[in-house]
Amino acid sequence: MSASSAFSDEKGGSASEPEYGHDPASGGIFSSDYKRHDDLKEMLDSNKDSLKLEAMKRIVAMIARGKNASDLFPAVVKNVACKNIEVKKLVYVYLVRYAEEQQDLALLSISTFQRGLKDPNQLIRASALRVLSSIRVTIIVPIMMLAIKEAASDMSPYVRKTAAHAIPKLHSLDPEQKDQLIEVIEKLLADKTTLVAGSVVMAFEEVCPDRIDLIHKNYRKLCNLLIDVEEWGQVVIINMLTRYARTQFLNPNVNESLLEESSEKAFYASDDEEDEDKKAEVTTLEKRKPYVMDPDHRLLLRNTKPLLQSRNAAVVMAVAQLYFHLAPKAEVGIIAKALGMFEPYLKSFYIRSTDPTQIKILKLEVLTNLANEANISTILREFQTYIKSMDKDFVAASIQAIGRCATNIGEVRDTCLNGLVQLLSNRDELVVAESVVVIKKLLQMQPEQHSDIIKHMAKLIDNIQVPMARASILWLIGEYCEHVPKIAPDVLRKMAKSFTNEEDIVKLQIINLAAKLYLTNSKQTKLLTQYVLNLAKYDQNYDIRDRARFIRQLIVPTDKSGALNKYAKKLFLALKPAPVLESPFKDRDHFQLGSLSHLLNAKAAGYQELPDWPESAPDPSVRNVEVKDSIPDWSKCSSRKDRKEKKVEKPFYSDSEGESGPTESADSGNCGESSASGSDESGSGSESEESREETESEEEEEDEEEEKKKRKKLDKTKAKKQAEESAERCAIHTIHQIRTIAPSGSIKMYELLHRITGEGLAVEYCFSRQPFSPDPNMVAVQIQFTNNTNSETKNLHIEDPRLQSGMRIREFAEIGLQPTGESVTVVMGIDFCDSTQAANFQLCTHTRKFFVSIQPPVGELMTPTFLTENNFKKEQGKLMGMNEILEKLTLGEKCVNEHVIVERVTATANLSRVPCGSDKECRFAGKTVSSGCLVLVTVTTKEGGGAQLTVNCEKMVIGTMLVKDILQALSQ
Repeated sequence: MSASSAFSDEKGGSASEPEYGHDPASGGIFSSDYKRHDDLKEMLDSNKDSLKLEAMKRIVAMIARGKNASDLFPAVVKNVACKNIEVKKLVYVYLVRYAEEQQDLALLSISTFQRGLKDPNQLIRASALRVLSSIRVTIIVPIMMLAIKEAASDMSPYVRKTAAHAIPKLHSLDPEQKDQLIEVIEKLLADKTTLVAGSVVMAFEEVCPDRIDLIHKNYRKLCNLLIDVEEWGQVVIINMLTRYARTQFLNPNVNESLLEESSEKAFYASDDEEDEDKKAEVTTLEKRKPYVMDPDHRLLLRNTKPLLQSRNAAVVMAVAQLYFHLAPKAEVGIIAKALGMFEPYLKSFYIRSTDPTQIKILKLEVLTNLANEANISTILREFQTYIKSMDKDFVAASIQAIGRCATNIGEVRDTCLNGLVQLLSNRDELVVAESVVVIKKLLQMQPEQHSDIIKHMAKLIDNIQVPMARASILWLIGEYCEHVPKIAPDVLRKMAKSFTNEEDIVKLQIINLAAKLYLTNSKQTKLLTQYVLNLAKYDQNYDIRDRARFIRQLIVPTDKSGALNKYAKKLFLALKPAPVLESPFKDRDHFQLGSLSHLLNAKAAGYQELPDWPESAPDPSVRNVEVKDSIPDWSKCSSRKDRKEKKVEKPFYSDSEGESGPTESADSGNCGESSASGSDESGSGSESEESREETESEEEEEDEEEEKKKRKKLDKTKAKKQAEESAERCAIHTIHQIRTIAPSGSIKMYELLHRITGEGLAVEYCFSRQPFSPDPNMVAVQIQFTNNTNSETKNLHIEDPRLQSGMRIREFAEIGLQPTGESVTVVMGIDFCDSTQAANFQLCTHTRKFFVSIQPPVGELMTPTFLTENNFKKEQGKLMGMNEILEKLTLGEKCVNEHVIVERVTATANLSRVPCGSDKECRFAGKTVSSGCLVLVTVTTKEGGGAQLTVNCEKMVIGTMLVKDILQALSQ
């Protein structure tokens, strides 16, 4: 039976109900998604791991399909401490996705993530670090920093890789941690594992790309590991090494004729350029020393060359840009052959209808560059078919390509012009407009030979409506009006009629046409020109008004016109240089090949300029490194003795946060049993190698004997402790009566069940702040039952407790009979596991069941601890840094003296007062009930009603919530 069917049987539902993984859109706008959310929540609250796993699979499937599952965060995060490894993995996957959105809830489980960092499973350790780094709250920056440092020394390369990924996240959250992060990066750069290399270089590029000195000792190692690094890591490393090489090696193309490959012609050099510059080069080269390539430079080129066969296009592109920027010109042909070598494969660059627009334009660029007298007819026929495409951007690029071919190859200029003129009758305005613009540029080269084309274009002025095309035709007629003396005035007449309805760009060209005709054919166009200028004088666009006033003063002679009137013809009728039809891909060499800036031909945000070649070679000895220096810290423990010493170091986080409660010692943490087993395994694997040397084997035997003695001693201590706990439990079982107290004014009563909801049964509870004798790790909760009904209440008891992972409950003895109008008080114990998660259970009578929950304030999770002033300072000194929270506040109007402050703090939290010699300072101490974590509180009053609250706590979550409650109490 599957988990889903089992759950359906339990709920009494139908097995045919749709699963949540199905598309909710199929149910329409009235679909019952919320009910299925409730099912998932119940499955997550179940005690069966199979149901939890099924629920998590569905939730992760929702996320993969782009559905919003954020409302399930509280139900999922409760399972973060689940023992089932498969459930735990999926929970961490979910938390990574939503930790940043649900920061408050994620913070409540931060201690669980810290325990996850010590988990024996490397996937759990890595996932815990990933979740921790996804919580974007500055208050946990110290925790994240220590976690990253610890993970950077982890034995698992996967965890170290995750630590490298967490470094940029922490840097973006708190840039002030840069110096410490650089130390971690330096340590990880020395890692010899290929799994880590790409990730740490990515962190290097994000945090400190200018620290080239960190690369020196690792340069050769990165070059040699490159072939085995995963693909996206290869891209990052190659890009970084490209920048590094540009700062550390000389330009290999300075004296290219002295290279071994200099017998071949330079890659882009033409025959004419070689003949002209040959003498100058020989003179210059005689003064220079022969270039000898640095061995490390050659190492980089040699080790990246095989990656040209990579299946990943990004890797091939990265190698191509590296060779383009670093290799001698004679070797660049490895990655980019001369265009002539592509001529036999011309048809390979023909555009397909399935190609994206960007690829189509790139292929057009290649075809245009390959065009010559031999293949131009074939290429033009291909271009002719492209103009019929539905992709408008591609059509415009094709017409521009025809214009460039006509510019580059004079023999086909007339053919291209005639073809473009035929396009002027096309029904598509975009095709006509683009053709007019290209024709205009081509006609500027030989206008006297193409007066017929100008006449033909003048006739199209009535049909073409695209503003840019109309403006281009008017410019052509005005510029070459002497070649069409009969048509130009008539065009001006037509345009004068429609002047007020034209676009601004067309109006400006009408004014220019009028001015040129006035200067060349004043008799026919004088009145038309004045009419047009008068219309423009009152136009709404100030540019047109200014142009009209300027031209009137310039071409119409008056007493005030001045000397400029004499030069009007030279200004308007001057010869213009013919435009050059250039490729949009030109002038991109100043950007790094393959970068976004190179593609856009504009500097993009975050673009790093490629460094210039150094004038003199830097010291190559900086890359010399001894073998031992390149070994990371985590792998230095090669002998059993070293591993043993490292194993007994103080664990990374406090053991009081362990899953087993306060009975765990340092030996049961990550550096204890789990690390010991891992060390033993690694030791047994390395003994076969170390046994080759007699001296080392003797040392190992001595170490093993010492280790066995310590283990025996430790086992005796544990056995003694377990015996004492067993005796204590036996004594506890003999206790039948639990003392209750009368609630005082300082103890707050909470309503558990209202008398109306409880049908006459009213239930209240309070936290008595008394030790719960059967189990000191439980919080004592005093419950008062009041029977307001007209009949007796029987069999009051608790059923079906629903608790979070790790929580425990000690039920009170069943109340057999409660008479009418009487109250009964009982005490029960709850182990909240140092969290404010609610304990849910059913309160039952002989006739009814009521679902209730008890949720404790954070201050009730503590028990007073009596410390002297010296002990308080000593313990406070141990809980500095990441375990300390400082907050400034303004005391409320009623907090007039020390007595009120003490009263409010102790009412908020179950702490004891610590003696203090200062009148302006109040100190309090306590421990959490479940795990015994120390909590220290200091309130320092200042003049003017201000104060500073300091909380030192081994658990940051407890401390954070406690600070919030005390601040609220003292501010009222």
